[in-house]
Amino acid sequence: MNIKETKIIEKKNRRQVRLITIRLLMFMATVAIITYFSPREGKFRYNFQESKPWKYGLLTAEFTFPIYKTETALKSEQDSILKSFSPYFSLNKSVISTQINKISSDFDAANSLRKVSPPYLKYIQSRFAQIYSAGVISASKMEELRQNKQTKINIIEGNVSKEREVSELYTVKSAYEYIVNSIPNSLNRSTLLSCDINIYILENLQYDEITSERVRKELLSQISPTAGVVQMGERIVDRGEIITSNTYNILRSLSIESEQRSGTVKQQGWTILGDVILFSSLFTFLFLFLYMFRYNTFEKLKLLFFILMIITGFAVITALNAQYKFFNIYIIPFAIVPIIIRTFFDSRTALFTNIITVMVCAFMAPFPFEFMLLQLTVGMTAIYSLKDLTQRSQLMQTAIFAVFTYTMIYLGYALIQEGDFTKINWHMFIYFLANGILILFSYLLIYMFEKLFGFVSHVTLVELSNINSPFLRKFSEECPGTFHHSLQVSNLASEASMKIGANTQLIRTAALYHDIGKMENPAFFTENQKGTNPHEKLEIEQSAKLIIDHVEAGARLARKIGLPQQIIDFIYTHQGTGKTRFFYNSYKNKYPEREIDEKAFMYPGPNPFTKETAIMMMADSVEAASRSLTEYTEESITNLVERIINGQIQEGMLNNAPITLLDIETIKKLFIEKLKTFYHTRVSYPELNNPKKEEPLQN
Repeated sequence: MNIKETKIIEKKNRRQVRLITIRLLMFMATVAIITYFSPREGKFRYNFQESKPWKYGLLTAEFTFPIYKTETALKSEQDSILKSFSPYFSLNKSVISTQINKISSDFDAANSLRKVSPPYLKYIQSRFAQIYSAGVISASKMEELRQNKQTKINIIEGNVSKEREVSELYTVKSAYEYIVNSIPNSLNRSTLLSCDINIYILENLQYDEITSERVRKELLSQISPTAGVVQMGERIVDRGEIITSNTYNILRSLSIESEQRSGTVKQQGWTILGDVILFSSLFTFLFLFLYMFRYNTFEKLKLLFFILMIITGFAVITALNAQYKFFNIYIIPFAIVPIIIRTFFDSRTALFTNIITVMVCAFMAPFPFEFMLLQLTVGMTAIYSLKDLTQRSQLMQTAIFAVFTYTMIYLGYALIQEGDFTKINWHMFIYFLANGILILFSYLLIYMFEKLFGFVSHVTLVELSNINSPFLRKFSEECPGTFHHSLQVSNLASEASMKIGANTQLIRTAALYHDIGKMENPAFFTENQKGTNPHEKLEIEQSAKLIIDHVEAGARLARKIGLPQQIIDFIYTHQGTGKTRFFYNSYKNKYPEREIDEKAFMYPGPNPFTKETAIMMMADSVEAASRSLTEYTEESITNLVERIINGQIQEGMLNNAPITLLDIETIKKLFIEKLKTFYHTRVSYPELNNPKKEEPLQN
């Protein structure tokens, strides 16, 4: 092995290692993302509803746990015990003496001006002593006490608290009104009002939040949150039993206790490890399927990434919905997964991808068995009803079939579980209808993914194969012979693809565009010539180059008009790395003594690398060569087909295509039959040897 070959092998090995590393990173990233979003709470394995039958087998307690009271029961007990609770207020003793002294001094200083006699001061002082002894609180706190229907408060004076009726308390306003309204007849009301006694009335009771909250919590702590205990091994419920309110509360308590136990750091770690193992196993199955049965998809990182992205996207949506309860899980249109995968890949890949997606999401869904049953059957329905997406109406039919499948499967399952038609949850049918409407958005997603990933859907292929489109009309006008040849190749290739299970629509469309490069110099191709052959004025090498250049010209034009890469691949491979035999042989015959540069007469290639491109090359060569036959007999057509295709095999032009010898033999037979049909001659009508003059009719 020389140095050059060694470097090629090393480069190939490095590339393989890089691809394996990227696939491994994609695998790990997918598992990590889904594990991260997978809900950590609500890990109780069972779903249940009061007054509904238990859907699982016999359930016994795996550990001893308390029976928690319901929120309603706890609230009732709390309300009952809080009726005896009275808030605490601290008394400020200094207020009464301070304010009485202040009003006395103010009166002495201003007595000569106000002309207020001592009886008024004495009256005010006695009333101040009365109201401050009862207690003055803020108006807002008084309103709060009334709203809470508090009839008593506790007043803290030193280290002692005394209970007092709320009705005995004053606010600044009510204290002022009391003093003014209870004035004796011996005193003048107007004179009293002029004293501005309201400015001397202050609050002497302040709410003691710390003491009040401490006492309140002590009262609530007397209430037990549990109402009994279930011992380990104790029977809870069995399949088919109706869940009573008592059983429901036991199950709810078991769920709470299970979640609390799973909330520890150690338990969380084990849960995460379990998620990683589970999701890794599922995606390992997916990778193995693609590697063993769809290697072309597995090999192309873009395709593998797309499939993983679709699964991860729906898993994240399901996880977020499970955590935040945005809407019912059956509104999420999981049927979009098989629809999109089927559109760009095949039915088997779509089915397997749908299974993995549903199994991943089932661990985040309530009632996992019911979820899997519904989503798997609907996914299969979508695949069956959407064999080839060529019209928008097909998507509408798929949505209708999906809703119908949801309805029938759920109806049957619900009747089995409930045993009563009246107990069916009819809201589910609304969710199914919403799901069907959302499935219609697949069309928009397909268009988006086509642009983002360079995919080609059957809808796009059908649109491109419309021969009334402006470009194909121009093609038929400028290159009528080439256009007719393309139509014939399209017919041959599409028939062959149906026989061996290739993508018929792809090859039918690609055949119409495979020779568009001839539009650059149409007159240099015999099928478009009208008597004059411009090659007669050119050197053989120049003529060969003009013919060969139609491949690159076709690719340039295809990119200009926005054809997808899959169609451009057909343009490059329809001649493979074959030679322009006419000019190659002509050169060798004309210059037998010269050493020929074979690359000057070879197409750039590459050779076909898919089943479809291989069919195209065979169909193109056979159809073009068939036009040179002098007579169209079964023998001449058979010899032509055998010679052309066998020559391609011998030159190794089909080595890179995943096509078998049996497929090739099937294609040969079909080409022979089709060419015999194309070139059959009309039966000649016999002439009379001795035509006689017709005699007139006799009456």
